[in-house]
Amino acid sequence: MALTRREWLKAAGLLGAAALLPKALRAQAPERIVAWRNWSGAQSCMPAARLAPATEEALVAVVRDAPSIRAVGSGHSFSALVPTDGTLVSLGNLSGIISHDADQLQAEIWGGTPMSQLGEPLKAIGQALPNMADIDYQTLAGAIATSTHGTGAKYGSYSSNVVGLRIVTANGDVLDCDANAHPDVFNAARVSLGALGVVTRIRLQNRKPFRLRRHEWVQETDALLEDLPRLVRENDHFELEAVLHSDIALASAMNETTDPTTLAKEAGGDGDKFDTLRDINTKWRGSPRVQALMLNVAGKHLMSFPDVRDDSYKVFANVRDVRFNEMEYSIPAEAGPACLREILNKVREENLDCFFPVEYRYVKADDIPLSMFQGRDSCSISVHQYYEMDYHAFFAQIEPIFWKYDGRPHWGKLHSLNARLLQPLYPRWKEFLEVREALDPQGKFLNAHLRSVFGLG
Repeated sequence: MALTRREWLKAAGLLGAAALLPKALRAQAPERIVAWRNWSGAQSCMPAARLAPATEEALVAVVRDAPSIRAVGSGHSFSALVPTDGTLVSLGNLSGIISHDADQLQAEIWGGTPMSQLGEPLKAIGQALPNMADIDYQTLAGAIATSTHGTGAKYGSYSSNVVGLRIVTANGDVLDCDANAHPDVFNAARVSLGALGVVTRIRLQNRKPFRLRRHEWVQETDALLEDLPRLVRENDHFELEAVLHSDIALASAMNETTDPTTLAKEAGGDGDKFDTLRDINTKWRGSPRVQALMLNVAGKHLMSFPDVRDDSYKVFANVRDVRFNEMEYSIPAEAGPACLREILNKVREENLDCFFPVEYRYVKADDIPLSMFQGRDSCSISVHQYYEMDYHAFFAQIEPIFWKYDGRPHWGKLHSLNARLLQPLYPRWKEFLEVREALDPQGKFLNAHLRSVFGLG
């Protein structure tokens, strides 16, 4: 509806009068509360405040004064680690490399640094991450908090490369921790779920820059599983993605190369490939044999997977432009093939409604109390569901299979376990809880999800 000239002048006069009000009176107007959602849209909250301190000193003040607080990174965790009705604090303004040691190949990095923005700066100082996850949207502090990982039987998670960190505790203390200074806090904080404080700085053990070749191919899943011992032994980084309701999987092998020729990745993400899988699922799910035939043909003959050769950080990560929700468990490495076979058989026999491939990777053991890989070499198996489809029923059918194989859930991904079921999976569970109690006895950094995880009522 158009305003008359008189109405427009009246409105303008009111606005001008408001501008002349004392600042104190104008400040009484309620601030707009902005909702938060994670990447998939499945987790959300309405925090009392959303803050992004510009300095470490300002962050200390925020932590000290907030009754309850959760730190947030890129929002790429699928579990309810972030939601809070208290203060939500981002380290987005604390990003980049702080300092480095050229001799030791170590770098101190702000916790708010996105993993996607680390490759080139590290290369510029003669360093590189030894391994990377297949998604690089996470911030460094978030990736450390959840023991995020790539693949490779000789490589641990990001957390295993941490040699020092700085954490702001509940009362505003700033602790610089490593194997010698506050070693109990350091060891626990390398995988903390954000329950010990806000990690602002992280010192990583890196290596010299290197190049990778990625070779991908489609093959029958059974044949790949039979050949797994050789494939894992002969490749630096190996993984496979088994296509549900079919007989095939996409295998991926990445190895260091000195070949200077660059074969860059194709532009764009994987949306076209998932559109194909979704279309086949939609049209042929009622005819499982036809669906399997169509998937086998599409995977072997209609999709291309050209080789890639480039700087390591350009090869490890993929563009994931199709949103999903995810559940992942890590099981003893030797149980991996049997567990995957059981999942694939379950999906096929029950004709479960999902078209996302199952991701299968290897991770080296570490000694971190809450790491999924504590004390054992592991195989990580991930199931996904398209973000517009309800994941609850599908995940509920698959999760008991992981339990059967002594699986530990990825902290950043969906699972249904509470403290009673989690504690037996972690030999050093009590050690972590003791550190948490000492640093945050009032539970400032807890939310409802973490209280369930730790059994803190």
